[in-house]
Amino acid sequence: MEQVPITKQGAELMSAELKELKSVKRPAVIQAIAEAREHGDLKENAEYHAAREEQGFIEARITDLESKLSNAQIIDVTTLSHMEKVVFGATVIVYDEEKDTEVTYQIVGDDEADIKQNKISVNSPVARALIGKEIEDVAIVKAPNGDKELEIVDIKYI
Repeated sequence: MEQVPITKQGAELMSAELKELKSVKRPAVIQAIAEAREHGDLKENAEYHAAREEQGFIEARITDLESKLSNAQIIDVTTLSHMEKVVFGATVIVYDEEKDTEVTYQIVGDDEADIKQNKISVNSPVARALIGKEIEDVAIVKAPNGDKELEIVDIKYI
């Protein structure tokens, strides 16, 4: 299977979630199922069915996280400080002339992307336009409502 890039921080968050699911949530749902079984008839036992459904979600998430971590290519961007180009994991400050604002983006893997935290997927149009560029370069983002120009103000590897 193909390796998928992920930042070191993203891998640590996934590992922490996996540990929480395995050591806390899985045992709790197993206990809830055991308690619900003690209440008798399983056909009409809502607690039992809810606990089984939750167990299914937990097991699916565990499988998903294990799969993603096993196929992850973990990239520690702090070791890339000698570079002067936008690469995966870099934090990029861009100037949007149209809106007269500066925006900071971090280019991350698909599973880490969160626009609320300005973490954009490496596969997004903005990230694809920025990768390979240097400070003072202008990246042209192809958007449905026309091209958008973003001037690179700074690149950080944090």
